[in-house]
Amino acid sequence: MLDNEKEQLLHNAKTIAIVGLSNNPDRPSNRIARYLQNEGFRIIPVNPLAEKVLGEKSYPDLKSVPCAVDIVDIFRRSENIHDIVSEACDLDIPAVWVQVGIDCSEETLAMAEASNIKLIKDCCIMVEHRRLKA
Repeated sequence: MLDNEKEQLLHNAKTIAIVGLSNNPDRPSNRIARYLQNEGFRIIPVNPLAEKVLGEKSYPDLKSVPCAVDIVDIFRRSENIHDIVSEACDLDIPAVWVQVGIDCSEETLAMAEASNIKLIKDCCIMVEHRRLKA
């Protein structure tokens, strides 16, 4: 995805569901979610093992989130990505951001493309936000 497309996506987004958001402040998901919150995004934790994260109610999966989501940011193992992207497709979520080091299969990429979902992979949403707003 080109920088101007990422910039537009981040500029227009208001709500980011973070799948795999940890309560542990030392985990990258928590640090990145805190950054995004401080930058004015509404964070929706998606973690079936947490009741609340960063002051926000946590949901067990994307389909349980009761509001519109602009971006899904994923902090899960590569083998979980296809199912999460499939759920995002079913919910017509416009964009999925897969964090650094997490692999997407060609099948997953094709599914996202067929559903007109912007899929950004192998880059950090926080790093890109900082870089593009500078």
